[in-house]
Formats: sequence, structure tokens, C-alpha cells
Amino acid sequence: DRFVRVAVSDAGPGVAPEAREKIFEPFFTTKEQGTGLGLAITREIVEAHGGRIFLDETGDDTTFVIELPKRLQMREVEEGRR
Repeated sequence: DRFVRVAVSDAGPGVAPEAREKIFEPFFTTKEQGTGLGLAITREIVEAHGGRIFLDETGDDTTFVIELPKRLQMREVEEGRR
């Protein structure tokens, strides 16, 4: 109840088991042309806002989940910035 959850899924090949623990590390990439910064930067932004991002592979699809606290939204509403 305290978080807003956004899930982004695809039905691609998934994340290799050996890469799962490294995917949020800066400069880790499995792509020939990649920099390995996308998920690392995303994690920094999400955590700076009091949230978290994680990989959920419990279903058939690969799903990245972002959870952000609702308290930030409530503060905006209370200040009349909605």
C-alpha cells in the first residue's frame, strides 16, 4: 500500500542465470555495442527517489519491476502541485 509498482515485461530469451546478479552493475553488458549503463543509471535514479528495481523471472516473461513510494505523490498533492 505504500508503493506504486510499475512492471515492464517482454517475452524474449530472458536473462542468463550468470548475468542476473550483475545486470545492475555499471559497465556490465551482454551486447557487443552496449555500454552497460542503462540499468545501472536506472537503479540509481529509482533508489534516489526511495524506491527499488528488481528482476522478476517467476513467470514466463522477463519482468523488471520498479517500486516507488507513494509518499512522494502525497507530498505533491498536499503542496498543491498536482
